Amino acid sequence: MSSILTNTSAMVALQTLRGVNSQLATTQSEISTGKSISSARDSASIWAISKVMESDVKGFQGISESLSLGQSTISVARTAAETVTDLLTDMKGLIVSAQEENVDRSKIQTDIEALSDQINSITGAAQFNGLNLVSGTDDVNVLSSLDRSSDGSVRASDITVTRQDLTTTNGVFGAGTGLAGNVTATNGSNSLAGVAGTEFSGAANTMEIAVAAGANNEFYTLQVAGTTVTYAADGTATNDEVAAGLVAALNNAGIEGITAVVDGVTTNQINISSTSKFQDVEVNLDSSAAATFAVNGAAGAGAVTGATINARASEVEFSSGGVGAANTAGVSEGDGYRVTIGGQVFDYVAGKNETFNDVANGLKLAIDAGALPNISTNVTQDATTGNWILQVDNDGADQAFAVTGSDTGTGTATGGLFGMDDIDVTTDDGVGAALSNIEVLIQNSIDAAASFGSDQRRIDTQMEFVTSMMDALKSGIGSLVDANLDEASARFQSLQVQQQLAIQSLAIANQGPQNILALFR
Repeated sequence: MSSILTNTSAMVALQTLRGVNSQLATTQSEISTGKSISSARDSASIWAISKVMESDVKGFQGISESLSLGQSTISVARTAAETVTDLLTDMKGLIVSAQEENVDRSKIQTDIEALSDQINSITGAAQFNGLNLVSGTDDVNVLSSLDRSSDGSVRASDITVTRQDLTTTNGVFGAGTGLAGNVTATNGSNSLAGVAGTEFSGAANTMEIAVAAGANNEFYTLQVAGTTVTYAADGTATNDEVAAGLVAALNNAGIEGITAVVDGVTTNQINISSTSKFQDVEVNLDSSAAATFAVNGAAGAGAVTGATINARASEVEFSSGGVGAANTAGVSEGDGYRVTIGGQVFDYVAGKNETFNDVANGLKLAIDAGALPNISTNVTQDATTGNWILQVDNDGADQAFAVTGSDTGTGTATGGLFGMDDIDVTTDDGVGAALSNIEVLIQNSIDAAASFGSDQRRIDTQMEFVTSMMDALKSGIGSLVDANLDEASARFQSLQVQQQLAIQSLAIANQGPQNILALFR
């Protein structure tokens, strides 16, 4: 049926043209924007996902900048710590050269002070954007990642960089007293822990050995501090003569710090005295026959094996389990330990992640810096318990000696190079102390540089990960919303042809009513 009111063919052709034009507009938009999903209208879910991912990319770009800043800051600190290590090594060379007595120690001291000033200058200048990682004890957090959980929440992650204090600052001692059980001082068998006014001096420690000779014509061997002397008793030798013979042989051996006498009351008793500061002296005594010996009043027995004359120095042993017990806990930041000698106070306040080894060495540095006459120090470790021990020797008159501790946590930690400014090689005592103390300072700076190097490597790795993560996110966003331009170009050409055909079709359909007029002619 033909109608001039309703042109069905034109309607179909127009509908087709509209569809082609719509597809052509969509394809043209893809070609011009490069995106198949450019707004929420195109696909709400995919658009929302892509926008979340785009926000994460922006966040990771900020993280990359934060990591770059942290990397530069740590690089400055690591370089400073490495330079300080080199300068401390140079200082050690000067200290070693000062061990000789026929050198100009005053000129060497001038060079040491110049190196010390240079180190202080480096630690003071080692900052990046106002942040100095070789001064103070507060940790620094570097933003390293954004962690998105399955519920959509986001949490920031940090890389904690431990600040390494390479200053020479004194610590600030707190007011608590809860650490008194962690430290015990002894002088021989006498406890000095926390007792104000207790005295210690340079008196020698003595071992008493009573001799009971056996058969005549015996051969005696006495070993003290690794040196062996002998005495051959004739057929008529008495206990007193054996004791006198061993004393004479021992004194003639000339062992440093060792003297022997025959006891003035018990004539068959040998008194062996040692002024060894920091080393126990081992004593062994034997005979070729049946002689017996009594040590320090003990019941008589056979050979003396492994008897010990304690070192003269007073010992400060550190252990949270009590003296003689193995360590059961570490040292907390702000814990303070104090040694008082002759009324002069020496403090060390622990920093973060330190141990009793650090505490013992820190107190040694503090005491050595005081340059007290006749006072020398040493740090050793108990072979059985593993506890660290500070040895303090007094080679002069009696002085008061006390030890206390503070665990309030309010103390300010002592600098890692504390004592460096007080190194003095102009005296014999100063030279001896400087040689052991410089090793502690070098180790502290090496530990600091190693810590910074480890943190920097971790940040480098995180930077590589963040860069890869951003690339992966961008690739994922592209796969969701980017248009396939090869396909869009081919489709565009096809739709242009369809558009032209649809227009022609519409033109033909519009000619239909004109044909009806011919019927009325």
